[in-house]
Amino acid sequence: MFQIENQIISLDLIEKHFFCDLKKCRGICCLEGESGAPLEENEIKILEKIFPKIKNYLTEESKEIIEKKGIWVIDEDGDKVTPLINKLECVYTIFENGIIKCAIEKAFLEGKTDFKKPISCYLYPLRITEYKNFDAVNYETWDICKHAIKLGKKKNIKVFQFLKEAIILKYGKNWYDELKLFNENYKKEILK
Repeated sequence: MFQIENQIISLDLIEKHFFCDLKKCRGICCLEGESGAPLEENEIKILEKIFPKIKNYLTEESKEIIEKKGIWVIDEDGDKVTPLINKLECVYTIFENGIIKCAIEKAFLEGKTDFKKPISCYLYPLRITEYKNFDAVNYETWDICKHAIKLGKKKNIKVFQFLKEAIILKYGKNWYDELKLFNENYKKEILK
């Protein structure tokens, strides 16, 4: 573990490899899990504002669930999350050519909104746990991402490198630059 500002960070971010391989996993992380995607307070407001722009991308079943439950829900742990369909897939999932994608991101890519997707999705496979005085930033290893690990090794891309854009969005460029510098110094120490 190491620290940047008020974040305690797992060494896995700089030691482990990762590069999403959608051809192999088919986006299964949007379909499997115990809960919907965690949402930050500002993201709830954004989702409520942009929902009319993403509604047309959703399936009828998703629209019905959102109409009944809302754009977001509180899960069993008391966290604000995206609703699920049949306790399985996120209501914002869409299927294109056998690959599970995000309706929110599709609207973004088509220029309908300036919100790409919830930061918890964007940062995956990182999981951030917020405590009173610090955030714990951890790499979540999950069997469904075995192909991403393999592809990351092949391309020699570490977790933090793959998630550069999302990390900068969450913590800022200076924070990412510190992470990169720590990685360089860490590698030098290992090579001694």
